[in-house]
Amino acid sequence: MTTPDTQRPRPGSDILRTALRRNVGAMVWGTVLMGLYQAGETAFPIALGLIVEHALRDRSPEALAVSIAALAVIITTVSLSWRFGMRVLQDANTTEAHRWRVRVAACGLQPVARDVDLKSGEVLTIATEDADQTADIIEVVPLLISSLVAVVIAALALGLADVRLGLLVIVGTVAILSVLSVMSRRIGSSTREQQARVARAGAKVADLIIGLRPLHGFGGNHAAFRSYREVSTEAKHQAVTVARVNGVYAGTALALNAVLAAAVTLTAGRLAFDGQINIGELVMAVGLAQFIMEPLKLFSEMPKYVMIARASAERMALVLTAPPVTAPGPERPAAGGALEVDSLRHGALRKVRFRVSAGEFVAIAAYQPRAAADLASVLALNVPPDAYEGAVRVGGQDLADLSIEAVRAHMLVNPYDGEIFAGTLRTNIDPSGTSRTVPEAVEASMLTDVVALHREGLDYAVRDRGANLSGGQRQRLSLARALAADADVLVLRDPTTAVDAVTEQLVARNIAKLRRGRTTLVITSSPALLDAADRVLVLDDGVITAEDTHRNLLATDEAYCQAVAR
Repeated sequence: MTTPDTQRPRPGSDILRTALRRNVGAMVWGTVLMGLYQAGETAFPIALGLIVEHALRDRSPEALAVSIAALAVIITTVSLSWRFGMRVLQDANTTEAHRWRVRVAACGLQPVARDVDLKSGEVLTIATEDADQTADIIEVVPLLISSLVAVVIAALALGLADVRLGLLVIVGTVAILSVLSVMSRRIGSSTREQQARVARAGAKVADLIIGLRPLHGFGGNHAAFRSYREVSTEAKHQAVTVARVNGVYAGTALALNAVLAAAVTLTAGRLAFDGQINIGELVMAVGLAQFIMEPLKLFSEMPKYVMIARASAERMALVLTAPPVTAPGPERPAAGGALEVDSLRHGALRKVRFRVSAGEFVAIAAYQPRAAADLASVLALNVPPDAYEGAVRVGGQDLADLSIEAVRAHMLVNPYDGEIFAGTLRTNIDPSGTSRTVPEAVEASMLTDVVALHREGLDYAVRDRGANLSGGQRQRLSLARALAADADVLVLRDPTTAVDAVTEQLVARNIAKLRRGRTTLVITSSPALLDAADRVLVLDDGVITAEDTHRNLLATDEAYCQAVAR
């Protein structure tokens, strides 16, 4: 994965400008084709008026044939220009939405500053709905210009018949847009609030799904459901408000457009009755009055879509402008290097100091879960270097001097609650499809029974978050993924808490065997893993208080016996 652009867009307006700038070519072609479509649509009633005025008046077969041919050309132009114009714009829209989805996903996968209050469910909403709505600006501008073309052509054609008709269209259009532009601001503010509440509801659902089993365990699922219902109800009320505002906007736009069309028709009828315009011009005016409602409707809806796109762009900016935990450094760690923690102070950690040599298998017995979590968080780059004291070195290089990609390519920190994705066992173990050690990882993690249980083997379908797997199976699947990555430095935190004692013994031996010659650190209280390690470090009250083999510590340290004995 590449690092997101160093110069990130700032406000939502910059995101919209970026989207417009890199789709200029498509927008130009789309504008030309959609303008041609609107011009053809406008030309149709004009042509009918001319036919009535000349062809039928002269009753000439040649003039009638020319008129029919002209109508055929207009119809063909309208059909083809719409087809290819929308194809160009839809292609650019879809491509641009994809770009922003990738950008948001890339930033979401990077550690971000802790003051950014966005949960995974909110980021998901931004990466999907907001990205799509932001990309709609690419269609909005060409449709806006093409609608303006139609209104201008109609105004000119009516003005040639009678200047009062042309002025009526121009003044009426300006008045309609002035009214609707004021109303569109309310839509923008309401839409921003709705998107925020929907995102919060999505984040709440994600949290509930993750914690569903523990919630059932202590009977908290009903309280959690009530909490979600409250958040969802707020989102529903805001959605109703947005729908009401949109309904008022659409109704007002339709009513104003109808009033303008009626005004043009009645004015043209009066002028024809007074003999100031002929029958052909009356037919043209009535036809244009009916036709002009479509481009006016489209034209009047554009401010609404602009406000929605801007609201979505502002939400995307929350993710895209979030500062990274650490500025990427230029260095890369040496292959197969050691892991060193020097006087680390963070959270529950107080001057922790230890070294895991290249190829060594070391276990840390943390007496306080908070200390274990803080250490794993620092190693996983979830804490910026300036937020802790001391230093962490990988392959002889300080983390502050390394890029996030370089660290992750060299060192893998497997989380305590590793995510399971919808797909198959194989795609969960080897998401990139490049690992050469999948069979060994499956065997080492004792996932073989799960593979053998299903006829599809590694191609057995896994539901989202591993809903069709037990807790122990999910944990072993996560461990298999970590082992299949075959990282130079592997950090595991409590990888066997959900498996039985016999399986735990086998997993511990298999990890030691598979990782022989590779640097491995396990943060655990499991006697089996502690016994399999080359040496054990005791982390108590935020400092390393003892160091020896598991069996020597059992024989000499009573506190250690009480902490790890099961």
